[in-house]
Amino acid sequence: MGKSLFKISKLFFLILILSWGASCGPYSFKSTSGGTTFKTIAVPLFDNQTQEYGIREILADSIANRIVRDNSLKIVPESQADVILRGSINKYERAVYTYDQAENVKEYIVRIFVKVALENTKAKKSEWEEPNLQGWGIYNVIITPPETEDDGKAKAIAKLSEDLVNKTIKGW
Repeated sequence: MGKSLFKISKLFFLILILSWGASCGPYSFKSTSGGTTFKTIAVPLFDNQTQEYGIREILADSIANRIVRDNSLKIVPESQADVILRGSINKYERAVYTYDQAENVKEYIVRIFVKVALENTKAKKSEWEEPNLQGWGIYNVIITPPETEDDGKAKAIAKLSEDLVNKTIKGW
C-alpha cells in the first residue's frame, strides 16, 4: 500500500508540474482575432479639409514612423502595397480645457478628427473604416516654460497615429 501511495503522489506531482509549465507558456500581444496577414502598406498624405498648414505631412510622417517602429509591416509605394491607409483630416479645434482658481486658462485641448479607411488592394475592399476618429492633446500654458499649441498638436497627432497603427496592425 505504501508503494502505490508513493506512485500516486509522484504522478500527482508530475501532473502538477506539467500543468504549471503549460500555463507559463508563450504570451503574445498579437490579436487573437486573426491579426494581420498583410506584409506591405502605403500611407499617402491624407486630404486636409482644415486651415492647419502642414498638418497632413506631420500626420503621415508620424504614422509612418510608428509603423517602422512596430516593424510588422513594410512601407512601400501604393502600387506595391497589400493595403493602403487613406484618409482626410476633417476638423481641427483648440478649446479651453481647464481653468485655475482665479479663472485663468490653465490648459487647452487640441482635437484632430479624421475619416480613415484601410483598403485591401488585392481583395479590392475596405478592411475597416472610421468616419470620425479623434486624436487629442492637452497642453498647459501656466507652467514654466509654458507649452504651446504646437505641443498640443504634436500630442494629438501622436495619439491619432498610435490609434491608427494599432487598429491597422493589431486589429483592435
